[in-house]
Amino acid sequence: MAAPSLVDKCIESATATAEAVERWRRLRRTLERLPSHLADQLLARLISRKLVFPSLLEVFQHSVEKINLSGEYIVDGEWLAYLGSFRCLHSLKLADCRGVSSSSIWPLAGIDALKELDLSRCEKFTDAGVNHIITIQSLEKLYLCQTGVTASGVKLLSTLSNLSALDLGGIYVTDEALSSLQVLTKLEHLDLWGSRITDAGAPILKAFTRLGSLSLLWTTVTTLPLLPPLRTLNMSNCTINSIFMGPHSSGGVPLSKLIVTGCMFKNAEKALSGVDLNCVTSLDLSGSLSNSFGFLEKLENLEHLNLGFCGITDATLETIAKNGDGLRYLDLKHTKVTSNGISVLAGAVPKLEFLSLASTMIDDFALSYISMMPSLQTLDLSQTRIKGYMHQGDNSVKMPSSCRLVDLIHLKSLNLEGIQLRDEAINPLLNLRNLEYLYLKSEHLSDSSFQTLAPFSGLKCLGFQGAVLTDSGFLSYVPHENLKKLDLRDCWLLTQEAISSFCKRYPKIDLVHELNDFQVNSNTMRDQNQVKQRRARREEQNGASNAPFADERIRYTREELIQLQHSTEPGYHIDLPHIPPELKRTE
Repeated sequence: MAAPSLVDKCIESATATAEAVERWRRLRRTLERLPSHLADQLLARLISRKLVFPSLLEVFQHSVEKINLSGEYIVDGEWLAYLGSFRCLHSLKLADCRGVSSSSIWPLAGIDALKELDLSRCEKFTDAGVNHIITIQSLEKLYLCQTGVTASGVKLLSTLSNLSALDLGGIYVTDEALSSLQVLTKLEHLDLWGSRITDAGAPILKAFTRLGSLSLLWTTVTTLPLLPPLRTLNMSNCTINSIFMGPHSSGGVPLSKLIVTGCMFKNAEKALSGVDLNCVTSLDLSGSLSNSFGFLEKLENLEHLNLGFCGITDATLETIAKNGDGLRYLDLKHTKVTSNGISVLAGAVPKLEFLSLASTMIDDFALSYISMMPSLQTLDLSQTRIKGYMHQGDNSVKMPSSCRLVDLIHLKSLNLEGIQLRDEAINPLLNLRNLEYLYLKSEHLSDSSFQTLAPFSGLKCLGFQGAVLTDSGFLSYVPHENLKKLDLRDCWLLTQEAISSFCKRYPKIDLVHELNDFQVNSNTMRDQNQVKQRRARREEQNGASNAPFADERIRYTREELIQLQHSTEPGYHIDLPHIPPELKRTE
């Protein structure tokens, strides 16, 4: 890990506390000269540490170019009023800011340099707000997914002629509204997930001659027209009849990334006939229904393949192995593959870095074949039939099967949750010198294996769930200084006292346990109760000032009040039979 630079140290010091911020915020002229990339870093750190308030934004108005306030619920019209004075602002992200509304967005209309605006999931932003943002003609990227904008508001966006990226996901976009956007000829990315686009409106997409990325997931589109510039397509959760139907060159459209999770193909070979499969490097078919996966044989340059929940068998793995030379990512979770199928991949995927076999029928014999995948960095074997040992010779000798993994010298993450490993299977894992994340969950593990893992110097995260871990074994554990997270959920023998003691001894470790979560919630409730009690005491102390005020004027008529108004003038006599003695003038 590289040592922090001087800039990092300065920013860390400037954002350490609210008092530190108060000391330098008065140096307005110095901050105005701050280079943009440093101002961006400083403001981002302040935002992450919840040290920003609206008036503080003013000192950055001449230097900051990028602001990300996504998820900050406190952002409202007051914040946007200050942001409207940022003349150098190029990118503003307000996603998930619940306080942002159509009326509060109008100060941004004066920012001529703004190129990117993200209002995703700002539910109070409606068609009225679109009228404000269409005045920002410099916009190139606009994200409006899951806002209150309707088809009428979408039509207004046609005036933003410089748009290259437009996200309208989750908005009621109709074929008619899409037709009004044909003038946006610079569009390169268009997201229409969950819209009301139909097969009748799909041909309109041909008007976007520069379109390189398109998302139509959760729509009723079944057939796409020929879109030669397209390189990334997402049609997840659709019923697909044909992709790129129409006259095309012999090779088809050279897609590089195709995402069709949860899709239903009536005929996969026919549906993909318009795609140049030789150009596809990333294919996500997880959860899709298909009568055949024979088209996988044509994917000669595949690097990323997700077949999880597809119900494939060992026969499909033989097809994958034929073109496995460049494969780096392979997800086979919840499929019907067995150890015999994994044997086909042994030696056929030399560049494979990620492999998931979670919830499959593989057993310990598969580990021998997995050890022949030298580039593996992430391996998920959770919820499989692996037991942690193999019989040797006359079946009377048990040998830990985990020792087969020692050849994976690049392995960084190993998931063995849901496998009934025993203590003797843990020791061979210590030979995985580069392992940083280890996830275990077994009721057969005990204090012994927990202590075995203590000297594991490279571990950053250790999951040791559901084990028979006692207080004494837990408290005698001395973690390495690199350990950042320890997950001990379902370790039911641990007590509140032991967990509290461990947390005090190692405060930098994030300990996950049911009792620890309960303690955190209890502390939060206690803090809230203390705040309420302090507030109640202040109200009691100021009880007189907070008492309801009785307006005595209701005792008099209008004419009597007029007479009382002049009662302080010398020599003025008023005749009010029921005037209180305290109001009578005394000479």
